[in-house]
Amino acid sequence: MSIHNSYLNRNNTIVFTGLTNTGRNPIIELYYGDGNIKYPYGFSRCIFDIDLDSLRKKYQNKIISGQCDDDIKHILRMTNTSTFSRDFLNTETSEEKERGISFDLILWRIPYIENNPNQPQYWDEGVGYDFTDLDSLPGDRNYSTRPSNWVQRQTIDNWEQEGIYNNENKGIFNYSALTIVDIQHFEFGNEDIEFDMTNEINSILNGSIQNPAGWGISYLPELELLTGTTKAYYVGFFSRHTQTFYEPRLETSYNDLIEDDRYTFSLGKANKLYLYSYEDGNFINLDENPLVTIKDGNGNAIPGLINMPSCVRTQGVYEVTIPPLVGFPPNCSLSDTWSNIKLNGFSLPNVVNEFTVYPISKTLQIGVVSTEPKTYGFDFYGIKQDEKILNTDMRKVSVIIKQAYTTNKRLPKVEAYYRVYVREGQTEVQVQDWTKLNRTPTEYYLMFDTRDKIPNEYYIDMKVISSGEINTYKRTLKFQIVNKK
Repeated sequence: MSIHNSYLNRNNTIVFTGLTNTGRNPIIELYYGDGNIKYPYGFSRCIFDIDLDSLRKKYQNKIISGQCDDDIKHILRMTNTSTFSRDFLNTETSEEKERGISFDLILWRIPYIENNPNQPQYWDEGVGYDFTDLDSLPGDRNYSTRPSNWVQRQTIDNWEQEGIYNNENKGIFNYSALTIVDIQHFEFGNEDIEFDMTNEINSILNGSIQNPAGWGISYLPELELLTGTTKAYYVGFFSRHTQTFYEPRLETSYNDLIEDDRYTFSLGKANKLYLYSYEDGNFINLDENPLVTIKDGNGNAIPGLINMPSCVRTQGVYEVTIPPLVGFPPNCSLSDTWSNIKLNGFSLPNVVNEFTVYPISKTLQIGVVSTEPKTYGFDFYGIKQDEKILNTDMRKVSVIIKQAYTTNKRLPKVEAYYRVYVREGQTEVQVQDWTKLNRTPTEYYLMFDTRDKIPNEYYIDMKVISSGEINTYKRTLKFQIVNKK
């Protein structure tokens, strides 16, 4: 399972009935309530758009495929500004704003003009900072009324409906007509946003949704219309202009795991075989997915294993799952023939590979003697220890796993994982959770894309499961991602 991050290319918080613009504020502040003379009355809504260009390219190039298991998820993540201390719960901010608890936020798509996909309501971020221009605070002049705001989306274009939609269902575009993408409940008010945008983004990638102008986040209408309160209730999230590591992002997780069983093919269980397609050392996609036929040692096709369809696991890598084989003698040799290989309109010759079928007892240990857990060591190729890497690179990192206290004894098959994180003081901020290493007949490796990572110092931990014991190896690799000037 790999991760791709897509970041916001604009965001703004618009304020009820006002021309306020806060596009450059490092904090997204959503509020509702009557407030008082110092703070705005009513409620606010966040609008944003996501730069999906790099995600689209990975999808088009089948780096993100989903063919083999359709396991692609897209989660919008925004970090709550009060998530770091429970002492902030149900208190006031330094500006005397009450922190909200027990509320729901909704994620919705910015509607088209007259519901016509050819008329998206494109908008500008603006240069504003504050909600209000407070005369009581000398020098508070970061207030802007330039679009976008509650009324305008661009200088000469207004929203079809002020505030984008009417929460009383009385306007040109009503709340009941909104496309609600997801709803999230906040029990304590310090939770991070984790909106599920899987169906929404997949529909954009496959062309079902066209020309989206972005999305919005707001309270449910019941809260926006709540009266009788004496304060305004707030929740804050870091915006794309934050100077911290917590920039909001769309996190795409997809399964590109390769587990090649060619050299460890066992009777009595399902096994996976792969075809790797390269051009000048780079992975390249074929015109169509190859077909696979398994033949015995005499060259006869095995019934039920003829012209099996393969799937694209990731760019240039084709996978087929062989169901459990029975009735074959141990250590016999079989072959896999890959046919229907086409590239740029030309048919290419079949590819024939061989593999040996081992008894399942080779991978099992059943008896009176237990196996002692092993300790491992790791060598990395593709990223050097303490290397400074430009955020324009995509690195293939080969991992050599060795049994410790041996003469560099390399291991043929282990269950190994890695995780990626950055550190802030003593806190580890997760970038990618535990992910299995890719395993081919010749190597273990991981792919690391620096292009969607925020410049920082990164760490990689390793984890190996052996004899029921889980051993974690901290900070086996450290490196920095730096900006290209």
